[in-house]
Amino acid sequence: QLRIVESGGGLVQPGGSLRLSCATSGLEHYAIGWFRQAPGNEREPISCISKTGEVIEYLDSVKGRFTISRDNAKNTVYLQMDNLKPEDSAVFYCAIPVLNPWTCSKNTPRPKYDYDHWGRGTQVTVSP
Repeated sequence: QLRIVESGGGLVQPGGSLRLSCATSGLEHYAIGWFRQAPGNEREPISCISKTGEVIEYLDSVKGRFTISRDNAKNTVYLQMDNLKPEDSAVFYCAIPVLNPWTCSKNTPRPKYDYDHWGRGTQVTVSP
């Protein structure tokens, strides 16, 4: 059973940066997607990186500020977040695609149906 663990969240001022990590054993075999969920909102997809490093970005509001990457030697996928804004505050999750777990869909995924093996998430709060 895969067990995904997210880390790296915290409190940061507007304009600041954080790097989130997503780790699981055997991660080199899988694509990983990053998602976020703010209170009262649905979970929304941010981006996905395939097993081979192909990146698909889904969320227009973070393009140019958030960067997904992977280090298979460390069994870790990262989400580098720069120029953070208060509206970025949310719990951030990562997960593995269900249908083809090594690749990322070019269509915006439905988190509840298209991804599985969710971690518990890591809280990001952007506030002065």
